[in-house]
Amino acid sequence: MKNIGMKLKEYFPLSWKGWIVFLLGMAAGSVICRLLQAVSTSDVHVPMIFVLMVLIISMLTDGYFYGTLAAVASVFAVNWAFTYPYMKLDFSVYGYPLTFITMLAVGVASSALASRLKEQQKLRLEAEREKTRANLLRSVSHDLRTPLTAISGSVSAILEDNGSLTENEKTELLTNARDDAQWLYRMVENLLSITRISGTDTITKTDEVLEEVLSEAVLSFKKRNPDIQVSVSVPDDIIILPMDPMLIEQVVLNIMDNSVVHGVTTNHIFISAEDRGDYVLIRIADNGKGIERKILKRLFDGTLQFDGENGSDSNRFMGIGLQVCKTIVDAHGGVISAQNLPHGGAEFSFTIQKETKKDEYPG
Repeated sequence: MKNIGMKLKEYFPLSWKGWIVFLLGMAAGSVICRLLQAVSTSDVHVPMIFVLMVLIISMLTDGYFYGTLAAVASVFAVNWAFTYPYMKLDFSVYGYPLTFITMLAVGVASSALASRLKEQQKLRLEAEREKTRANLLRSVSHDLRTPLTAISGSVSAILEDNGSLTENEKTELLTNARDDAQWLYRMVENLLSITRISGTDTITKTDEVLEEVLSEAVLSFKKRNPDIQVSVSVPDDIIILPMDPMLIEQVVLNIMDNSVVHGVTTNHIFISAEDRGDYVLIRIADNGKGIERKILKRLFDGTLQFDGENGSDSNRFMGIGLQVCKTIVDAHGGVISAQNLPHGGAEFSFTIQKETKKDEYPG
């Protein structure tokens, strides 16, 4: 009985939103038909308008309940308000039984089709999330072993030293252990960022001042990279955007970290923000050696970390870090891309919508 109840709840979920959409849809159909009735002597359009309302109600609600209810209600509404004799239910009118059955069938079919399309969309989104989880789990299972083994080996060598290690060798071992620990820290930050998104259709957004979010990211970056110069250029007008500030900060940090690790010669990073009307475009450029052309097309597909057994840890972090960036930007309704600059170096760009809808990125 419990399983039956859960199944019924899945197909016929009841909510205030559903009832409001249902009532507004039926009211809109009635008003439109009444207005057309005032300027036209034909009522052929009436069934089609109500079938359209059934489809809209089905698309805007969950399950089959409201769409099916709208289909049944439409049949009675057409008969009562828009079929002679008006304001009276009369199913004996010539031809109306066939119209009744056809309209009901079309309405129910439209409702079922709309509900099925929404279910397929949910399954597709869930499949994409599962793919992201699988890629991350494969990455973590392989990548965490190397730095942990290195840290353990460095610390053990120092603790078990019987005087054979010089001070320089000890310093080198501790430096390597510190670098590996920082790599692990960045990895955990990325995993936590993905965890905040994974398993949900939306993220919690608040209105944030973009300049403050960029400043926080730069401060965090400078603590780890004091020798790298960072320039930030933002419009004079304050830009306030709906976002999860911690996640956007993570995007900026990941890109800046990659600029240093993979730019090799990078010593200056340039960050700029441009107001493009419906969205804001953020660019992060460096003066490094740029990105290999064969890698450029695959930066955000989550496969770079699996390129053979000889790939470096930094290469695997590049793949994971940028995959996280794409996941976060997608969740904000934006688009991310990368390119090499004509004068040298690389540039990453991503957008943040001023509203929650997703717009096309102009490139």
